[in-house]
Amino acid sequence: MVIYCRKNRFGRNRLGLVSSTKLGHAVVRNRVRRRFRELYRLHKPEMQPGYDVILVARGRAVRSTYQQLDETYLHLLRQAGLVPEETA
Repeated sequence: MVIYCRKNRFGRNRLGLVSSTKLGHAVVRNRVRRRFRELYRLHKPEMQPGYDVILVARGRAVRSTYQQLDETYLHLLRQAGLVPEETA
């Protein structure tokens, strides 16, 4: 999974999803997109508002469990500075 983010002027977050035909048939691509939408929905309250977020699915996303995708998504959001670091 790759994440691209850019500040927008709307004051709210927007989501874009990209899944290439290289991932597989439509059923496989749609499953990955559904999982990405759910990740975004669950973590949206934690995110800073006012960003466009684009998630690009890679081949590993098809074979990954939901838990693995969740960990990767949070890691990428932290790297991008959209979610505060966890306090230990």
